[in-house]
Amino acid sequence: MSTATRTDPRSAALHVADSHDLIRVQGARVNNLKDLHVEIPKRRLTVFTGISGSGKSSLVFDTIAAESQRMINETYSAFVQGFMPTLARPEVDFLDGLTTAIIVDQERMGANPRSTVGTATDANAMLRILFSRLGKPHIGPPTAFSFNVPTRIASGVMTADKGQGEKTIVRKAVYQGGMCPRCEGMGSINDFDLTALYDDTKSLSEGGLTIPGYSMDGWYGRIFSGTGYFDMDKPIGKYTKKELNDLLYREPTKIKVEGINLTYEGVIPKIQKSMLSKDVDAMQPHVRAFVERAITFTTCPDCDGSRLSKEARSAKIKGKNIADVCSMQLTDLADWVRNFDEPSVSPLLGGLQHLLDAFAEIGLGYLSLDRTSGTLSGGEAQRTKMIRHLGSSLTDVTYVFDEPTIGMHPHDIERMNNLLLQLRDKGNTVLVVEHKPETIAIADHVVDLGPGAGTAGGTVCFEGTVEGLGRSDTITGRHIDDRASLKDSVRSSSGALEVRGASTHNLQDVDVDIPLAVLCVITGVAGSGKSSLIHGSVASRDGVVVIDQGAIRGSRRSNPATYTGLLDPIRKAFAKANGVKPALFSSNSEGACPSCNGAGVIYTELGIMNTVESICEECEGKRFQASVLEYTLGGRNIAEVLAMPVTEAEEFFDEGEARTPAAHKILDRLADVGLGYVSLGQPPRWPRRATSTSSTSRPAASTSPTWSSCSACSTDSSTPANRSSSSSTTRRS
Repeated sequence: MSTATRTDPRSAALHVADSHDLIRVQGARVNNLKDLHVEIPKRRLTVFTGISGSGKSSLVFDTIAAESQRMINETYSAFVQGFMPTLARPEVDFLDGLTTAIIVDQERMGANPRSTVGTATDANAMLRILFSRLGKPHIGPPTAFSFNVPTRIASGVMTADKGQGEKTIVRKAVYQGGMCPRCEGMGSINDFDLTALYDDTKSLSEGGLTIPGYSMDGWYGRIFSGTGYFDMDKPIGKYTKKELNDLLYREPTKIKVEGINLTYEGVIPKIQKSMLSKDVDAMQPHVRAFVERAITFTTCPDCDGSRLSKEARSAKIKGKNIADVCSMQLTDLADWVRNFDEPSVSPLLGGLQHLLDAFAEIGLGYLSLDRTSGTLSGGEAQRTKMIRHLGSSLTDVTYVFDEPTIGMHPHDIERMNNLLLQLRDKGNTVLVVEHKPETIAIADHVVDLGPGAGTAGGTVCFEGTVEGLGRSDTITGRHIDDRASLKDSVRSSSGALEVRGASTHNLQDVDVDIPLAVLCVITGVAGSGKSSLIHGSVASRDGVVVIDQGAIRGSRRSNPATYTGLLDPIRKAFAKANGVKPALFSSNSEGACPSCNGAGVIYTELGIMNTVESICEECEGKRFQASVLEYTLGGRNIAEVLAMPVTEAEEFFDEGEARTPAAHKILDRLADVGLGYVSLGQPPRWPRRATSTSSTSRPAASTSPTWSSCSACSTDSSTPANRSSSSSTTRRS
């Protein structure tokens, strides 16, 4: 009998397969990258540094991660690809050595108020199974403990063929769900202040409805007048009881207006579906202001905010129901599960224990499973997404992180660093865009981009070790070891903002005096109560302005000029210089291109396939009518001005015919906060932001439609940032 001999692969000579140890990027020209060449070691931790706008995200997200996702999608059948996003090929000459890329970014975890930490991480799913098996009394399957599933009752007549004849059976079936019937699983109920919905002294045609978006100049006016339920010219205060009920509460009713079949619905159920289905913090500012003014939210008295029905709360394990368990701090819940001994569900308990311990390990043990996911900060959301990857059996994956330590306490930065190293040590490639010296210090390899931002960036200033970066003469190298020093003297306060008995969330009757007219910093580890103190006791006071980490929310027509109010003085300056109306210089008003309605692109709906964007042929992406572009200010038309970066526009509006102090003041502020490289008419989201999917963790890159720069709209079409992605020099790696 022969004995097989096994050779230790580690003792053999280097295999040819092991030679593919680099990700090679050659000729990258995405956004502001200038024909960039770089080699990144695989199965190592590489940190990308440089000032904001230097091209880090363009290289990591829009080039490496985007091409990885595009090539993965191409491996699927044509049928499957028809249901997937069509991804544009990054503008790069050659890419080699790519592996599957997974982005773990700081995008919020969604604005759905039904989404919680427990539902987003599958912890609730495991708890529902646990209670359906062991809860006493037994009330039903796992769905009986879900606050997103209502209880359904079905009854009817069934005919059974028994062979000896038919037998009719009348049956009533109950499909148990866990949703609280009063609040419909939301945990809160709302009450409308009718005086905030309408002005009873005005008629509908006079703008009596004070709800955002309810203008009588468009389809809403046609729908209301087409119902025949009320007089459009009659003041709302003089409506009969039936007319007011039809206006406010009428259930969806089919109507025909101008030969078109439509559905009319009372304004209150309409608001509940269109506005209250979203998390309040995710609404646009003017909508949020209306909701906060017109609607009062109170904890549901039936479920006490737990979202669950009485039946779901009746089943208990060791004296606790599922609502009690979900409201526990995760570290306490981990101890509760650890002391649980039940062989029949031991695999389930093991998985749940690992998940809860991961929360503590990642520094989020202070959360609870019933915390709404939309209330998590960007850093908390990113760490929550990391949890599912810590126990993954996948290796040789490229993980891409977007400033994972932003806003973190030094104590938490150390934990994040350990997690990044764990992912690397499993044999993965970890790419991190980062600014913090503490995280740069643990890198195996550093790529520093710059030297400036926007058109002044996009080149590799340094590539090598952390020690080499510190010795380099780059901006990052000169600042990597800098530490702030204390001032010899500090400014005196002019008073104090008193907070007494603060008890929001985990605050325990806190009293504090916040000094005024000085820079005051609230510190503490994540979860210590900083945000609870500010948002719960300070933000709502008169004279307090809150600037948070929430993303800018607006339509796809928004840009920095409209958001900051810069476009108003620019339009007025153009109008004054040319003797015409300011409305001509707005792509949302009279000056808009009639073909694309000022969007610059044409959107083509293709049914079940992805919507396709194409540059408007009439305006060539400039958004304005040709006649409007004939008007100039300082030798530039409105499209050319909106294509300017902030730094160039700052000079343009400070001298000569174009001198506009109101515009220059806003541009100064944009430059002061480091946004000098942003163009005035740039869409509010970069291609990576605009097209990323919203799943908790996902393969990299984006879903169509994809925004790309149009050379026709650009001030200088020869710059790398404006080259077309269909360049003949781009080829598939």
